[in-house]
Amino acid sequence: MPVWMMRQAGRYLPEYRALRERHTFLETCKSPVLAAEVSLQPFRTLGVDAVIVFSDILIVAEAMGLPIELGDSGPVVRETIGTQAQVDALALFDPEVETRFTCDAIRRLARELGPDVPVIGFAAAPWTLACYLIEGRSSDGFPKAKAMLWREPVLLRALLERIARATAIYLRAQIAAGATAVQLFDTWAGELSLADYRAFELPATQLLIRELRAADTPVILYTKASNHLLDAVATTGASVLSVDWRVDLAKLHAQLGSRVALQGNVDPCALLGSQESIRGAVRAAVEATGGIGHVLNLGHGILPQTPVESARTFVEAGQSATVTAAKPPRATAPAAPRL
Repeated sequence: MPVWMMRQAGRYLPEYRALRERHTFLETCKSPVLAAEVSLQPFRTLGVDAVIVFSDILIVAEAMGLPIELGDSGPVVRETIGTQAQVDALALFDPEVETRFTCDAIRRLARELGPDVPVIGFAAAPWTLACYLIEGRSSDGFPKAKAMLWREPVLLRALLERIARATAIYLRAQIAAGATAVQLFDTWAGELSLADYRAFELPATQLLIRELRAADTPVILYTKASNHLLDAVATTGASVLSVDWRVDLAKLHAQLGSRVALQGNVDPCALLGSQESIRGAVRAAVEATGGIGHVLNLGHGILPQTPVESARTFVEAGQSATVTAAKPPRATAPAAPRL
C-alpha cells in the first residue's frame, strides 16, 4: 500500500532541525534549493512513497498582497481582511512571478526523483485560508471568521471566491512544474456546521477544483474533525478524501464506494506508542478498506516529538501490508501518482 505522511518534512527529523538552525522557516520555503532538500529528507530517511513540496499555506496570502510571518509556532497574517475593498484588492497573481520559488522547488524535485516517485503540491482550501486572513492567526473556534459568516455573508462569499480563484492559479502552476498530485488542506472545515459548509465552503471548493482543471492529476482534499460534513465533502470534485482518526474508514469506504478514493487516517499520537502498537494501527486502517482506493497516511501532521524509528515503522508497516482484495479500477484510486 502506498504511504506518505502529512508534515513528513519537519521537526521530528534531526537533519531538518540542523538546517533550520541556519535558515528561517520562510527563507527555507522561498529557496528552491532548501525547500527541495527538506522535501527529500523523509524520502531518504523513511522511504516514503511520495514527496510533498516543503512550503506553507500562507504563501498564497502573501502572493495576494498580505504580509505574513511564518515559523514553527504557526503562521501569522499581519494585515487582516474585513471589508469588501480589502477583498477586491487581493491580487490574482502570476505564480511564476510571485511564487516562482515553489514552482522551482517542484521542478527540482521532479528532476531528482524522476517519473517513478510522485511529487505532491498543496495549498489551503478557501475556508481554512479565509480563517487566517480574517483572524490573522490560528484561533479557537475562529470567532471573527464565524462572525463574518453571520453578519456579512455576502462579504465572506466574495472572499472565499477570491481565494478559490487565486489558489487554482497557484496549483495549476504547481502541476505545470511537475506536481503529479495536489492536496487542499481544509483543516478548519470542521468548525462549520453542515448547513454552513454547504452554503459557504462547498461552493468555493467546487469552484476551486473546477478552475484547477486538473484533468488526470489527482486532487486530494483533507478535512479535519469533519465526520458531519463528509457527505458534502464527497461532492466537491476531489478525487481523494483525506480524513482524520475520528472517521470510521470502513463505514466511509462502504458509503462512498468507487466514487472517491480515501487517504488516512492513523492518529499521529499512535506513533508515540510501541512499535507493535504502530503496526496494529496500520493493520486496522488497511483492513478497514481492504486496501482498495486507499492511501495510508496520518489523520493529521506528524508530531515533532515522534521518534524517527517510529515513523519508519509506520511507513514500512504500510508498505508491507498484505491486501487480499482485488486491485481497484483506475477510477477508485489516485492513479496518476500511483498513490
